[in-house]
Amino acid sequence: MSAPKVHFAPVRSPKKISMVARAGQLLERAGLRDAVAEGDLVAVKLHFGEQGNTGFVHPVFLREVVARVKSHGGKPFLTDANTLYRGQRANAVDHLACAVHNGFSFATVDAPIVIADGIDGRDAVDVPIEGGRHFQTVRIGAAAVHADAMVVVTHVKGHEATGFGGALKNVGMGLGCRSAKQRMHSDFRPEVTTEKCTACARCVKWCPVAAIVINPDRVAEVDFSVCYGCGECVASCPYGAIATQWKTTPEAIQEKIVEHVAGAVAGKEGKVVYLSFVTAVSPDCDCWSFSDAPIVGDIGVLASTDPVAIDQAAYDLVTAAAGLPGSLGEGMAAGSDKFTVITGVDGTSAMAYAEVMGLGTRAYELVRME
Repeated sequence: MSAPKVHFAPVRSPKKISMVARAGQLLERAGLRDAVAEGDLVAVKLHFGEQGNTGFVHPVFLREVVARVKSHGGKPFLTDANTLYRGQRANAVDHLACAVHNGFSFATVDAPIVIADGIDGRDAVDVPIEGGRHFQTVRIGAAAVHADAMVVVTHVKGHEATGFGGALKNVGMGLGCRSAKQRMHSDFRPEVTTEKCTACARCVKWCPVAAIVINPDRVAEVDFSVCYGCGECVASCPYGAIATQWKTTPEAIQEKIVEHVAGAVAGKEGKVVYLSFVTAVSPDCDCWSFSDAPIVGDIGVLASTDPVAIDQAAYDLVTAAAGLPGSLGEGMAAGSDKFTVITGVDGTSAMAYAEVMGLGTRAYELVRME
């Protein structure tokens, strides 16, 4: 079998064609027409960025993606799932407000925004997966599961927990509901902070195995002989009394992310196209309320139907570039693994595991488009 194609448009355009138009052309070359059928509901997965962050993909590119999807008869909507941490995107109300603040709205992209896991992060579907080391089922935002096709728009960057943030992380962590994000970030064991608990009993209501009760002291109490660490109590508590937990290993979190990718794309074989921007490559996640200096110069945009190949190509392009003065990449020569040096984490573990899981291949053919 030949290696999958990863189509590449460098930032430099000798023909003076807009990068917006070239990004749309990349989608077409990667196979958008084959992925979208007349009447398909098409989830356009992106990251809206936090307020104060500027690294996310600009709305003008999303408008082009929307237009391309519509040209093939699809019905696109922009989507992402709520965050685990209690920032600007932990519920749909704040999430939508943040999206509009950062320039995403029907007026700017010509498509609606639908938060994948609903108003409070619990509108999700348990999707069975096979061959995983950690899960037999994963919880994916319902809007993404019920969509017929998907276009994944990714801003490539570093990440303090996973080393690298590409298409796999965008889909797996991004479309996991809030409780799924808890399971990815830690082998969860709920701990109740007595001082914060108001005995509202929301955790009792949402615990799927009835492992929580309100004790005589009017504090939530967990029966660990029943609890299996789903994280629903974290998602349901409005007061942060059941704390988010972050303790895990880089390898484990990357493997768990990949298993959620398997759930997110299940049933969409041949219906997912990936578009990755290797521009403004920051050392940190776009979930921060700031964007650090890019570690390399702007490189270009990639498109493929293989999430593993497109991530490997993005990683290789950043490795091949020289680090930028004044950034965390300063002094790093072309050929150095900047993500690993900066974060201390080998971010290629996700690609290797995704290959094992049958989600794609790290081998690729880079097809350059001027």
